[in-house]
Amino acid sequence: MKKSSPENIYSACCRYLPPLPTVPDHDLVSWLADHPHLYTEHPFLPDLARLEQALHFLRHTPPPLPETVDRRQINPALELLSLNWRQLSRLLDDPAIRPEPGQEFVLAVRKPDTGEVTVRTATSHDLLALKLVSEDMDERQTAREGGVPLATIEAILYQAMEQGLILSPPSRIARPPDFPRGEVSDPSFFTASVFTLQWHITQTCDLHCRHCYDRSDRATMELAQGIKILDDLYDFAKAHHVHAQVTFTGGNPLLYPHFNELYREAAERGFLTAILGNPMPRHRLEEMLAVQKPEFYQVSLEGLQPHNDYIRGPGHFERVLAFLDLLRELDIYSMVMLTLTRANMDEVLELAELLRDRVDLFTFNRLAMVGEGASLASAPFERFEQFLNRYMEACRDNPCMGLKDNFFNLVRHKKKMEYTGGCAGYGCGAAFNFVSILPDGEVHACRKLPSPMGNIFENSLQEIYHSPQARKYRRGSSACADCAIRPVCGGCLAVTYGFGRDIFTELDPYCFR
Repeated sequence: MKKSSPENIYSACCRYLPPLPTVPDHDLVSWLADHPHLYTEHPFLPDLARLEQALHFLRHTPPPLPETVDRRQINPALELLSLNWRQLSRLLDDPAIRPEPGQEFVLAVRKPDTGEVTVRTATSHDLLALKLVSEDMDERQTAREGGVPLATIEAILYQAMEQGLILSPPSRIARPPDFPRGEVSDPSFFTASVFTLQWHITQTCDLHCRHCYDRSDRATMELAQGIKILDDLYDFAKAHHVHAQVTFTGGNPLLYPHFNELYREAAERGFLTAILGNPMPRHRLEEMLAVQKPEFYQVSLEGLQPHNDYIRGPGHFERVLAFLDLLRELDIYSMVMLTLTRANMDEVLELAELLRDRVDLFTFNRLAMVGEGASLASAPFERFEQFLNRYMEACRDNPCMGLKDNFFNLVRHKKKMEYTGGCAGYGCGAAFNFVSILPDGEVHACRKLPSPMGNIFENSLQEIYHSPQARKYRRGSSACADCAIRPVCGGCLAVTYGFGRDIFTELDPYCFR
């Protein structure tokens, strides 16, 4: 065995030992066992040597990481040491630390993404995460036995993955290899880490907007049915290795009689939550915050006060402005959505300026001439590209303005600018990184057009998501297949449908490529 000075491996130990020029590399632990008389004043040295030896091993000869990961597993470049002295991990960098007798578990890990080697005392959460994975324990059963919400167990596992203790399979919400790539090379546009359930839990609404795409009567969902859907979503997210978000909407979701219970059930499963709704009293928001802060709360405005109140009802504009102030007071991320029509096209920039300091994000969708929206006039094709350019110019100076419409990427392509994620972060995300569920269980690729794919009361979300019909919606229009920006665009299926075109073979009529 090679003989060398051990200082480069056991620098902390060598603070307490005389010069040891003949100690073999990687073998100070054994050497100390044969020379106990040299550390009678520092009985913690064997454990400290074990710790430094583990760190050297991880830095210079770590075990290889698996090429593919099919299920959660412990990082092979992780050492969990059971030591008989406390504070040794801190002693490595701070000679002033005084070790104390007592058992302590220490983690040394080489992070899979950066290769950085870290060391720290293991927490009870770390140990639980490692136990869950090594013993393939069921998260639901663990939560029940521990008397904690499932969200607690999921958060512990997520933290362990973030810290590199656990390796997780890649997301299975990914565009297939034969999906048109065009000129888009950024891999983040092809794989989603979050899957969103846009859940219309009720048709009940306190408004009657002139562009509402569905005022139909549908069966009211029982609370037990809603909880079953949440369990189904949990299984789906786990099988696809993604985080789940439940975006509650309606109608007005907070008018669903069991909203608070359903919101709590979603939070207790570890889901992200969000609201697409209408202004509500302070106490309803405080009830939500007592359970879990939503990722955002989105309301709608359709232009300046006269036009907005013509579309959404008298007094709505001022109620929304007051509600935005309340959201800011309660530190809830606020969003305002506008439905772009011929009538409000020239009010968008002025409204955005009015909202500059009152909302976190302002965006628009083009009118889908579906339901009652079929009676309104869409924005004119010939003005649309110019409108997008003016909007982008205003956006430079107004931080609340977001670029949601997919055709912003067509403008950016022409200007040789970096792409945005478009409508859903992946161009058209219909049946890809989100689906919509209606109160009677119908599952749609996108709520803004009739796009049924099944019923969740009859088939699981996994069965529906992988059905031929869902794949057809994910693929979108064949007319977009040769487009340079297909992964970040795809037009809008709902707009195309509203103009009576075939969404699977024809272009969005606003396309100006």
